[in-house]
Amino acid sequence: MRAAFGEFVLDTAARQLLRAGQELHVEPKAFELLCLLLERRPEAVSKPEIRDRLWPETFVSDASLTGLVTQLRQALGDSRTQPRFLRTVHGFGYAFCGEVSSEDAPPRPGRHRVLWEGRVYGLTEGENILGREDGAAVQVDLPGVSRRHARIVVAGGLATLEDLGSKNGTSLNETVLSAPATLADGDGFRLGRYLLVYRSSPTSAATRTDGAP
Repeated sequence: MRAAFGEFVLDTAARQLLRAGQELHVEPKAFELLCLLLERRPEAVSKPEIRDRLWPETFVSDASLTGLVTQLRQALGDSRTQPRFLRTVHGFGYAFCGEVSSEDAPPRPGRHRVLWEGRVYGLTEGENILGREDGAAVQVDLPGVSRRHARIVVAGGLATLEDLGSKNGTSLNETVLSAPATLADGDGFRLGRYLLVYRSSPTSAATRTDGAP
């Protein structure tokens, strides 16, 4: 996703928050929070849902979430009392209230795919979550799989697999991941003990000439 609002641009594929073309540095959890609120706009997102998304299977206090919101507001030059972008929904959670002036055209799934138990999941440009979470790009709702177990980031024609701090780990070609790894067509990877396969195909194929070998 690439979304423009005010003088800012959020690029999830590049994992950048830009202001007038200059990158703003926020901690990863603050970046994820902004992505979530933009994805769900104009809906309000509850605090429990935000905590589940940002800190899966981990207890954190309200102060941790409040700190992230404060950090984002400082980066965006936003105000709690007169918000341009981040609105506090008292007693519930937060919502993105700014106008998104432009976005990339919808990505075309199918070039990058995950195969699991006879199903084919098309991956889109940017972040694709794998796990038990409702709405995950690849939902594997089985014991031993975390809500947000891993992710595949598609960018620049490449797909990168990354574990998201899952309880039972993510492995690629039977090697446990300790850092993001680039996927190749046909690679097998596991969420815990469950095996999935990554497949890719070129964006276009050369036209075959009649009579050519």
